[in-house]
Amino acid sequence: MFNLFRMDLRRLFKNRSFYIMLCVTAALLLTMVATISAVTDPEKLDALKNTGVVVTGGSSEDMQEELRGMTRLDFVHECLGSGFLLLLTGIGVTLFVYSDFSSGFIKNLCFARPRRWEYVLSKVLVAGVYSVALTLLGVLLTLVSPVFLGIRLEACPIGGILQYTFWMWLPNWAFGLLGLALVTLTRSSTLGIAMAIVAGGGLTANLLQMLCQRFDWPNLARCLPSMVVSEQCVPLPNMGQISMILGCAIGWAALYAAGSLLAMGKRDI
Repeated sequence: MFNLFRMDLRRLFKNRSFYIMLCVTAALLLTMVATISAVTDPEKLDALKNTGVVVTGGSSEDMQEELRGMTRLDFVHECLGSGFLLLLTGIGVTLFVYSDFSSGFIKNLCFARPRRWEYVLSKVLVAGVYSVALTLLGVLLTLVSPVFLGIRLEACPIGGILQYTFWMWLPNWAFGLLGLALVTLTRSSTLGIAMAIVAGGGLTANLLQMLCQRFDWPNLARCLPSMVVSEQCVPLPNMGQISMILGCAIGWAALYAAGSLLAMGKRDI
């Protein structure tokens, strides 16, 4: 199994879509931070308005007031708490797993190693590496880019940043396994990408939350990864929040891994 995992890692680091997702992550974050820098600087904001850009949501002074006293860790959460890393991780894992089926590699692999649980476990570990790469890139860029774009933020302990990164990574890893489950079930990347966009963007959580409020159900939406990231995975979470993150991450990861294993066992390659 470890040989299979090492082979998957080599294939991941040679995979073009992996580096494309890293570039997309970097571009989105840099654009986000650059936009915040522009709207908090009166001169930059006036220059934007002169080019025809319509700016709404308050003045530069209002934005500066929101940033005043904000730590680097608070800023990281403001940028990453939207859940777009979930979306990118889900799409990336979907494309990587689907490449096995589209290229026919899965046939040769399962002929040489017929124990399909090894394939699923290897992909679960690779999804963890994939989510680590995107999470680390997201946190590092959000910490470093404000320095070069003139956004002044309060310092924060490195331990808090590391802790936040870990609790942000766990839901990303669990959510990435959604792509693995859907590809092994449908042998297609379409549904995996669509669900990554819908669920990772928070639409599923919002719809479920509306249903729970309408029928007076418990707030089940808080157990979805997108809601865990936006509401529970705040800087330096307390024990209750840590329990929620661990429970949701382990629960969804186990569900997706079991579904992937069942789909691999029940269907012909």
